[in-house]
Amino acid sequence: MTQAPVQSAQISTTDILAVAREQVLERGEPLGEAQVLEVLQLPEERLEELLQLAHDVRMRWCGPEVEVEGIISLKTGGCPEDCHFCSQSGLFQSPVRSAWIDIPSLVEAAKQTAKTGATEFCIVAAVRGPDARLMSQVKAGIEAIRNEVEIHIACSLGMLTQEQVDELADMGVHRYNHNLETAKSHFPNVVTTHSWEERWDTLRMVREAGMEVCCGGILGMGESLEQRAEFAAQLAVLEPDEVPLNFLNPRPGTPFSDLEVLSPTEALKSIAAFRLALPRTILRFAGGREITLGDLGAKQGMLGGINAVIVGNYLTTLGRPAESDIDLLGELEMPIKALNATI
Repeated sequence: MTQAPVQSAQISTTDILAVAREQVLERGEPLGEAQVLEVLQLPEERLEELLQLAHDVRMRWCGPEVEVEGIISLKTGGCPEDCHFCSQSGLFQSPVRSAWIDIPSLVEAAKQTAKTGATEFCIVAAVRGPDARLMSQVKAGIEAIRNEVEIHIACSLGMLTQEQVDELADMGVHRYNHNLETAKSHFPNVVTTHSWEERWDTLRMVREAGMEVCCGGILGMGESLEQRAEFAAQLAVLEPDEVPLNFLNPRPGTPFSDLEVLSPTEALKSIAAFRLALPRTILRFAGGREITLGDLGAKQGMLGGINAVIVGNYLTTLGRPAESDIDLLGELEMPIKALNATI
C-alpha cells in the first residue's frame, strides 16, 4: 500500500466546514490531511457546528445503526513489547501481572456480551505475536463459543505471520484488530521494540486473507495536531472496516503515566475530524472515553460521528456499565445493528 499524497494547505479564506459539507456530506469524498488539520484547529465556539456536520455525514454514509462489541483478554500482562501507554508490558513496573483465562470463562464472557445485543466479541492477547500455545487456545475458544453463542468473533493477537493469518481465517475469525496506534512520524516516540511498518504488514495480510480490518489508535499520547491529522490520513489510505478511537488513560508505572488527559473539546474535535476523514468507516468509541469525556461527552460523541461502541470493561481499565451505553442508544433513538444484518 502506498500513502496518498498530502493535500497542500489551503491559502484561501474558504471555510473548512463549508468545504467539508460539500465535499464529504454531499459527495462522500473524505477530507485530506491538510483539511483535517484545519478542522482540528477550529476554535471551540465552532465545536457544535462541527459535531453536527460529522453526525450528518455519519447518518448519510453509514446510517443510524450502532455496532456494539464486547472484548476480553485471553492472556493479560507480561508482554515483551514497550508500548509506552500500556500497563500490560512486562518491561514496566505496572500493577498488571501476567494471567490467562480458561475456556469456560471465555464462553461465559461471550454469552454476557451477546445478551447486550452486541454482534462482535473480540478475543485479545497481550503478546508481540501469537505462539503455538496461544493459537491453540484461540482455536479451542472459538469452537467453544460457536457451540453456545451466535456472535461474530474478532481477534487481536499482535503481529502475525502469513501462516497465522491463514489459520485465523480458517477458524472463521470475522475481523482482526491491530492498531497502528498513532501517526507514522510519532510512532518511534510511542514504541521502540517494533516498527509501524511491521504493524502495517500484518494489516495487509489480514485484508488479503478476506478478514475485515480493524485498525485505530490512541489520541493524547503527546502527538501534535499535525500528527493527529497525519494519522487520520494514513488510516484513510488503509481503508479499515473499523477504526476504534481510544483516548489515553495514563496508567501507573508506564512511561506515559504523567501525560495529561486530552480535554473534552480536543477529544470531540478529533472524533468529528476522523469522521470527516473516514466518512464510510465504522468509528468506534473505545478506551479512555469515560475519563476524557464523561457521560455528557459520550452523548456528544455519539452525536458527533461515532457509530460503534465497546460496552463493559476494557482490558485493564473499567468502562461504563453496558446497560448505560444501551440506554443511551435508546435515548438517542439509535438502533443496535442486528447480527443477522451483519452475516
